Amino acid sequence: MSYTLHPLKRQRLQRSELAVPGSSPAMIDKAADSAADYIFFDLEDAVAPPDKIKARANIIQALNDIDWKAKGKTISIRINGLDTHYMYRDVVEVLEQAGQHVDTILVPKVGVPADLYTVETMVSQIEEACALPHRIGMEALIETALGMANVEAIAAAPGRLEALHFGVADYAASNRARTVVIGGLNPDYPGDQWHFALSRMTVACRAYGLRAIDGPFGDFSDPDAYIASARRAAALGIEGKWAIHPSQIDLANDVFSPPETEVTRARRIIEELKKAEAEGKGAASLDGKMIDAASERMANNVIAVADAIVAQHA
Repeated sequence: MSYTLHPLKRQRLQRSELAVPGSSPAMIDKAADSAADYIFFDLEDAVAPPDKIKARANIIQALNDIDWKAKGKTISIRINGLDTHYMYRDVVEVLEQAGQHVDTILVPKVGVPADLYTVETMVSQIEEACALPHRIGMEALIETALGMANVEAIAAAPGRLEALHFGVADYAASNRARTVVIGGLNPDYPGDQWHFALSRMTVACRAYGLRAIDGPFGDFSDPDAYIASARRAAALGIEGKWAIHPSQIDLANDVFSPPETEVTRARRIIEELKKAEAEGKGAASLDGKMIDAASERMANNVIAVADAIVAQHA
C-alpha cells in the first residue's frame, strides 16, 4: 500500500438520488415521502429560463417548511452552471435563506478544479456570515469532455468535494456521441460505450476518497434496462444512481443494497480473519476459498453500506 492515502471524505447513503425540478412544488412535496436516500432540487437543466427565479423561491420555501431530516433525506441543490448569470444568486439566496437544511451543493459541468474553487469560496463566506450550523459539502458533475479529461485533477481538489456524478446526457453531447436514449446503449457499439468514462471517474473517486454516483437513465418506461444499467455501474464500484422518475427509486435501492447473503458472508469473513490473526496467521479459509486482508477490506465495504441502511431506517 502506498504511503499516500486518501480516506473516504464523507460516508453518505446514496443508493438512489431523486432529481426534482424546483419549478414543480407538487413534485417537491411528493419527493419528501419517497424512498429516495438523496434528493437533489434542480435549478439547472430541468428548469426553463423563465422559471429559474420562481424555482429558487420554491426550493427555499420547501427547505424551510418540510422536515427533511425527519424523513431520512439527504438534500442537495443543483445550481446553474458557472457560465450563467443564475449561478451566484442560486448559491447566495438558497444558502442565506435555507442553508441550514442543505447538505451538499451539486455543481454541474465541472471542467477544471477552479470551477469548484469558485463555488466553494462563496459557500465559505455565506457559512461564516450566516453562522450556518454545519459544513456544506460539494459534489461535481462530470459531464463534458473537458471534465473527463481533468477528472483526476478535479477529484484531487482540496476542500469540500465529496462525490463525483457521471452526467451521461451532456457527456454524450460534448463528445458528439450517437445515443438512442439517455444512458442507454447504442447497438452499433460492441458493448457499453459508457464503461470507460464510468470506470475512469470511479477510479478517480476511489483514489481521492470520494463517492462515485451514476447519473440518469432516460427511458423510465423500461425498468429492465434501468436495472441493467445500474448493475453495470455497481460492478465497477459505483454506489448509487439517479432516479429521474419515482418508479426508478426502488430499482436503484435494490441494486445498490448488498443482499443479506452478501452481508452475512462479509461478517463471517471478518470473524474468520480475527480467528486466524489470533493464531498468528495472515490468511484463512471460508467455504473452501482463501480469504486475506484484501477480503477484509471488501467485506468492510459491504458492512458499511448495510449498517448505513439500517441506521437510515432507524
